[in-house]
Amino acid sequence: MYVSLIALAAAAAAHAAAPHQEPKWVPLQQAQAAQQAPAPAAAPQSPFVASAVPQAAQAARSLLAGTQVSLASVEELSSKHIRVGEHYKFTVVNDVVDHGLVVIPRGSFADGVVTMKTGRAIGGKSGKFEISFDSVTGNGVTFPLMGVHRQEGKGNTVGALLGSIWISGTSATMLPGQMVTAMIKEQTNY
Repeated sequence: MYVSLIALAAAAAAHAAAPHQEPKWVPLQQAQAAQQAPAPAAAPQSPFVASAVPQAAQAARSLLAGTQVSLASVEELSSKHIRVGEHYKFTVVNDVVDHGLVVIPRGSFADGVVTMKTGRAIGGKSGKFEISFDSVTGNGVTFPLMGVHRQEGKGNTVGALLGSIWISGTSATMLPGQMVTAMIKEQTNY
């Protein structure tokens, strides 16, 4: 009896002195497969050893500010038809990955707003517009975005100078699928 109490005390001391280990993140598919697999027979545990979930596993991870997000327009945008203040959808082109986890999956939607627009004009001036990116939502978390994309049509000032003042440039057009880049505005927990 005396020997088994010493062994239990030594085991408890060894457990308390073990270095803290970071939890390992497992992809969702592996975790689901592990839940469906039959559990191996477990060795009996001592009533003196507690199995607690490390606090680090409960802490949220975060996506850093400045992380790039590749986006593509969902629909055609033209300086002929859009208006300042209108919102348009963009899709995420590539998965945004942090520490091996897909934080923002490809196909997630981002929001952009028209912040500046000029139409084509006489004298060969082309149409222009700017889209500022607001946010992207991935896996139920909304990440604030920053970045502006400027789209310009082709001007025709040479033709206007040589020909007539009535010659104008072209409208600015962003085609569906055209890629642009935005960045995460501030560190955000996920």
